Amino acid sequence: MWSMCITDNKVSRVAWLNRTTILFAGREKWSLDPRVILLDNTAVTEYSIKIQNVDVHDEGPYVCSILTNKKPKSSRVHLIVQVPARISNVSSDVTVNEGSNVTLMCLAIGRPEPTIIWKHHLTRGHKVMSEGEYVEITGITKEQSGMYECNANNDVSAPDVRTVQVTVNYPPYMLNARSTGAPIGHKGILQCEASAVPVADFEWYKEDRRLFNGLNGVKIETKGKQSKLVFFNVSEEDYGNYTCVALNTMGHTNASIILYGPGAVHDVSRASLSPHSLSLLLTVTLLCLLKF
Repeated sequence: MWSMCITDNKVSRVAWLNRTTILFAGREKWSLDPRVILLDNTAVTEYSIKIQNVDVHDEGPYVCSILTNKKPKSSRVHLIVQVPARISNVSSDVTVNEGSNVTLMCLAIGRPEPTIIWKHHLTRGHKVMSEGEYVEITGITKEQSGMYECNANNDVSAPDVRTVQVTVNYPPYMLNARSTGAPIGHKGILQCEASAVPVADFEWYKEDRRLFNGLNGVKIETKGKQSKLVFFNVSEEDYGNYTCVALNTMGHTNASIILYGPGAVHDVSRASLSPHSLSLLLTVTLLCLLKF
């Protein structure tokens, strides 16, 4: 930043002041600040100073005082220092249970004072949540999980942006569960799929008996939110009703799935897709009539 003062050949004395502090008197430097310099390569009638690496403490009035043959006069300039917006504090990533209340914080500094806008990143674009340092979410749902962006801007430079990841725990609910047919002696696969956070564990049952991987000629394959019950060599005893149970720390849900043989009358409609709390276990039974 530099300030210029125009003089003429009638000037006997000239000085630059910051408030009551003399910076330069003529060509003699009074200021101890090495950032303040007097510009030499100027016209005879110019008396200019330059302040390098300006900061907010330099803001304020600067006066060029001129003493002429007639009377003293002065030229005044007020320096306004602008500072780019910078986020000084923001909430850490957070994990909460569905139904909880969540408060996200984003504090920023700058001159002029920054405007803060919160955005929620969605699969398609984003949704502007609110303007201000805090965003309040009451009774958060799983749909409100994801990345939240704090944008601080005061038009001095590019906005400062930070993100907060919000993870919402919720009980499992079934996405897909279908009955399957397989002839005797062939391979058969029953599968179910459940959404949950944390990711669900799966258990398989035939009637009231739990099935384990590698026993009774079956293999259980679980990857992510999907689990498969694999029969490598279907026998007549394998036909019947099976229950897939999905569970995590938030709760559990289940679906009944039928392995049927050729010619059986069956219902292939989907199982219930509703999540359930720890206190509720809902079994949806798909009925079929086996004909042999």
